[in-house]
Amino acid sequence: MFTSTTYSTIPTEKYAQLAKQADALMSGETNRYANLSNASALLNQFFDRINWVGFYLMDGDDELVLGPFQGLPACIRIPLGKGVCGTSALTKESMLVRDVNAFPGHIACDAASRSEVVIPLIQNEKVIGVLDVDSPELDRFSEQDVRGLEEFAAVLIKHI
Repeated sequence: MFTSTTYSTIPTEKYAQLAKQADALMSGETNRYANLSNASALLNQFFDRINWVGFYLMDGDDELVLGPFQGLPACIRIPLGKGVCGTSALTKESMLVRDVNAFPGHIACDAASRSEVVIPLIQNEKVIGVLDVDSPELDRFSEQDVRGLEEFAAVLIKHI
């Protein structure tokens, strides 16, 4: 995992507000795709300087398939262990990639993406998908962003 040397422009308390907003938005709704769609829209509104945000969901035991997202059309299927998303799903670890071109085996769905953060979605100790956020800027994300997105993912898991 690569670590960022820059600092997030998003204060920790803003991430707490984001998590509360997501919880309220999805409260009472049981449709997984509706909640994932609203979650991607909420994150797209929350972040600046990104070009893609969305979800890849497990399809069987060895592949991720494209889920709700905001951005340009994307790769539809990603094998487990391939690229940043597949690696995060396989290892069950968040991935912070300062420069996607330096990540071995990076899958370039959008040539404009330069940095990326991926958070595995784990429910009952099983990966059900990943949250993926891309930026056209190098070193866009920080450890603070990872922690904030992990908090967001924990709230999301309750609703999908």
